[in-house]
Amino acid sequence: MEMLEEKKMELWNEIDQLARNWINQAGDQIRASFQKTLNIESKANRNDLVTNIDKETEQFFIGKIKSTYPEHRILGEEGFGDELKSMDGIVWIIDPIDGTMNFIHQQRNFAISIGVYENGIGKLAYIYDVVHDELYFAKKGEGAFLNGERIQPLRKVKTDEAIIALNATWLVTNKHLDHHLMSSLVRKVRGVRSYGSAALEMVYVATGRLDAYISPRLAPWDYAAGKLIVEEVGGKVSTFEGNEVSLIQKGTLFVSNPFIYDELLNDYIKVAKIQTDRK
Repeated sequence: MEMLEEKKMELWNEIDQLARNWINQAGDQIRASFQKTLNIESKANRNDLVTNIDKETEQFFIGKIKSTYPEHRILGEEGFGDELKSMDGIVWIIDPIDGTMNFIHQQRNFAISIGVYENGIGKLAYIYDVVHDELYFAKKGEGAFLNGERIQPLRKVKTDEAIIALNATWLVTNKHLDHHLMSSLVRKVRGVRSYGSAALEMVYVATGRLDAYISPRLAPWDYAAGKLIVEEVGGKVSTFEGNEVSLIQKGTLFVSNPFIYDELLNDYIKVAKIQTDRK
């Protein structure tokens, strides 16, 4: 039993070292692309963008993972990985560039996001802010780190002192959230921000730069890494109903400092969600 545990520890240490190396290589390639002309395409709608760099970066990670760990499975945003029906075994959940619109228009406020799970439990998480060279990392049960420095547990905050992340889309008439309730929340808190990258907004909650993040439509690759990082510093991650988020299906996402989680969830988030299936 002891030998088995040692081998498992060696495996996760090896995965960690390789993942860091691959992320550094991918970051170099992305930075080198800034001077090149991007091939930009639309996906579900004209604002859902993807570039050749998104695709090439995902393919880079998949090639490295599959050649090293052929038994591991991969869920990637651009669809080059596996089709998952369960989280059995070791699964890598990858967003090669989270915040593609920012990448295209600003060349900042985007990140590489990778979560490594075993049987549905987050083991390793990496969110790399390429432009600022900031690597946010978490290992299950061992805390979260920013460029090797431990991120301290989240401190107590009151709702009227909080800064939350909320896209302006949800403050006007829409089919997902009651914008009247969202406007009421905005008036209650100290401030509202929107960065256009779920991965960065989640690590900003983990570091206390933000106190909550609300989004009614996200996919597992948007939050798989951030989930572990936030939870390792005491933050909470759930759906709008307060349930565990899915790692294989899209859904709602609420991320919060633990001291304001219940108030925001019960007084605003749950009641603001519009049941679109009844519309």
